[in-house]
Amino acid sequence: MTEVSSLTGRLLVATPALADPNFDRAVVLLLDHDEEGSLGVVLNRPTPVGVADILAPWAELAGEPGVVFQGGPVSLDSALGVAVVPGGQSGEGAPSPGTGSGTRTGGAVGGAAGASPGSTSREDSQATDTADDTGPGDEPLGWRRVHGAIGLVDLEAPPELLAAVLGSLRIFAGYAGWGPGQLEEELVEGAWYVVESEPGDVSSPDPEQLWRAVLRRQRNELAMVATYPDDPSLN
Repeated sequence: MTEVSSLTGRLLVATPALADPNFDRAVVLLLDHDEEGSLGVVLNRPTPVGVADILAPWAELAGEPGVVFQGGPVSLDSALGVAVVPGGQSGEGAPSPGTGSGTRTGGAVGGAAGASPGSTSREDSQATDTADDTGPGDEPLGWRRVHGAIGLVDLEAPPELLAAVLGSLRIFAGYAGWGPGQLEEELVEGAWYVVESEPGDVSSPDPEQLWRAVLRRQRNELAMVATYPDDPSLN
């Protein structure tokens, strides 16, 4: 990272002014952010589909609610697994080698269908490194650190590799993606607040309230935004 200061591991919290219905009151965990673009998953869009219905071997490890979440509007037929490994804090703020662009091809990371139309050969090659791509001796096989205790799960690996170490697991269908400079433009336009993530955000048992909860814990004027009405016209 030289030209772009990485926001990997942070949260994008939609401002009330963001008009895109795909991201209304969205809380996005950034899994990859560099000069080539950005990728994240929306943490507060549960679907009615149970994890057992599409990824039965992983269902027992998925946190409550045990459903698939819509991670974003891109590649809805691919799956991403995001999990917290308690105590996995070393290297916080510094993604492990290969974590970056490899997340852009949701199928390779999640064990489901195909790369996004804009994927490059570098992305495709790095996305194949999952269970074998370990950090400095403290990353379990099948899990790859993104930020602190949060990491990506290789959904093609046997679940028993991670059963003893995972603190929580969430399965996402699709993801949110931005091209080079696109997210930076949206930040300048005031579409997003950028705040620090916490491991518990990934496994919030009440995802519908996550937007307010994340804002409420901020120690600045953002805490007041949490009181913004769902329908401003009724205020």
